[in-house]
Amino acid sequence: MARRPNRPIRASRRRGFGIDYPRRGKRTWRRWIPSWRQVLSLVVLGFAALTGLFAAVYESVDIPDEKTEARRQGTVYYWADGSQLVSVGSVNRQNVTLADIPDSVENAVIAAENETFYSDPGVSATGIARAVVSMVSGGETQGGSTITQQYVKNTYLSQEQSATRKFKEFFISLKLNNKKKKGEILQGYLNTSWFGRGAYGIQAAAHAYYGIPAKDLDPSQAALLAALLKGAEQYDPAGSGGNHERAVDRWAWILDRQVETGTMTKAERAAYRKFPEPKPATKSTSLGGQTGYLVDIANKYIKKRTGLTDKDLFRGGYRVHTTFDKARVEQLERAVRSVRERDLDPKKRPEDKYVEVGAASVRSDGAVVAVYGGADAVTHFANNADTSGVPVGSAFKPFVLAAALQHGDGITLDSGYDSTGRLIKDGPYAVSPASPGAGPDPLMVTAPTPLRDALINSANATFVMLGKEIGLKKVKELAMSAGLHEQSLSRLDKSFPLGTSTPSAVRMADAYTAFSNGGMRAEPYSVTRMTRDGERVEGFEKPEPQRAMDASVANDMNHTMRLMAWTRLSQDGKFTAFTEPAFGDDLAAAGTGKDDRMKSAWFIGHNKGLTTAVTMFRNKPGTPQLLGMQGVGGPDSERGNVFPLRIWNAYVTGK
Repeated sequence: MARRPNRPIRASRRRGFGIDYPRRGKRTWRRWIPSWRQVLSLVVLGFAALTGLFAAVYESVDIPDEKTEARRQGTVYYWADGSQLVSVGSVNRQNVTLADIPDSVENAVIAAENETFYSDPGVSATGIARAVVSMVSGGETQGGSTITQQYVKNTYLSQEQSATRKFKEFFISLKLNNKKKKGEILQGYLNTSWFGRGAYGIQAAAHAYYGIPAKDLDPSQAALLAALLKGAEQYDPAGSGGNHERAVDRWAWILDRQVETGTMTKAERAAYRKFPEPKPATKSTSLGGQTGYLVDIANKYIKKRTGLTDKDLFRGGYRVHTTFDKARVEQLERAVRSVRERDLDPKKRPEDKYVEVGAASVRSDGAVVAVYGGADAVTHFANNADTSGVPVGSAFKPFVLAAALQHGDGITLDSGYDSTGRLIKDGPYAVSPASPGAGPDPLMVTAPTPLRDALINSANATFVMLGKEIGLKKVKELAMSAGLHEQSLSRLDKSFPLGTSTPSAVRMADAYTAFSNGGMRAEPYSVTRMTRDGERVEGFEKPEPQRAMDASVANDMNHTMRLMAWTRLSQDGKFTAFTEPAFGDDLAAAGTGKDDRMKSAWFIGHNKGLTTAVTMFRNKPGTPQLLGMQGVGGPDSERGNVFPLRIWNAYVTGK
């Protein structure tokens, strides 16, 4: 039987599934270029696959229960021993219907946040993509682009900035836009948005800023409240750091924007030229006394370590465990009150008016144990314990001397300046007299005062010369190594060594721990642990100790400041009955003295493992400059310098 000739394999079989690729009839590289039909087929198949995937994800994502957020408890702060300090947040929220909200509010918010609100699908794909790319690349986090997305974030999702949260936000917003009317979404947004001052929702905001219900807001006030949606911490006019200027600019822009979008006429806009100043901010009575200052310090630390905002914290659900010792806080407050009541009399002496006190007590590992921020956080908002602006005076001189010991070649505590201004490094001694008949020798001087004694006696001239000797930059570097912020350090001129810088009491107390801790110090911290809905919030590892100066330098300084402490205590007639065993060996201190001409008084003391800084100054509300301290407490108060010492003594002894 004749054998059949071999037949060629069909192209469809050879290429599989009928796909002509590589393409027949084409030679060289052209075989690998797909035809337009193949390209079109791939596009159609890809689009169909993406559409199917989109539909599947859309169906799988459910809109969460919007009541969950309303049921969320406040943020709770705890003392170091685990007992509750205070619960804050998620209480100042009053829902209103859109019918009770003026059109001017609606127009201002839409003009400011999302002018296409009534026509868009509820999402901005480009905005989401931009935010995700920014987060993935490590750039600045960005919020939702539409009002619907912001409402979803306010009501249904956490405030975290992550690609997963953005993904959920997109689909929930799209689904919500298809299920709810635009008016319902806008109403929900206005009732859940954060306006600052503890206010969630337009009704609470109207009361917080203008003392009126939302229905009575005029277009000018509405524009200011709409400006706050961009970030109340930056746009509340009562805030610091340029807040007022930012608020005015955005308020004006929102009014102008309404003219551009056609919701306000030029004539109506012309009627609103004066900025609608809101009423002064107030605090919840639950934050009265020292509580508000403690929460303020904890919140600053939280925001620094996590990136959370006041809005997030007021949203509730957090559990914050602090380093604050309840007994110490109460003891510090009693000490301030007792000295004020005994030694100051504003009715008798005008100089005793407007006296403020700030104090902070820090452990050697950086833990902030106690603070005194003012008489009452509800009526005196500024936290005197954690606010810069008060010159530190001679309490800065230990950093100058420490820098000299650290960097000055051959400089010791026994070095000193003679009467000609020459530094004698080898210690106090009389210069050898000139030979007989040679006449008076200009270098024949008495023994120079040792640097040790110059610090104890707060000799200004010596420290001006010492700063020049070693270089003011070296002094600044050591102060920063000890933990003082660069922005609180003044200009490097001849007065710099005398304490023209303005660090806070918290920072001064923490910086002084380096002297009593062998040259080591850690960043001050006030929160040890934080959770939300049972989940631990990251970022609260204990700060690692850093070396600020050599151990030998710190020990020399600590010994000198111990002598300084006993000198100051013994000089104050109020404490003639004190005995050394009351303090023991663990005592060191420095502060301002009677020759200081700063508008403040300081004392920083170390005892029983705690370093405590106390400052006193005079600050009249509405006056930008501090008032003078001359005459405070009477003519013998050394410009008020005795009082921080007395407060410290009452605090550490409990008397």
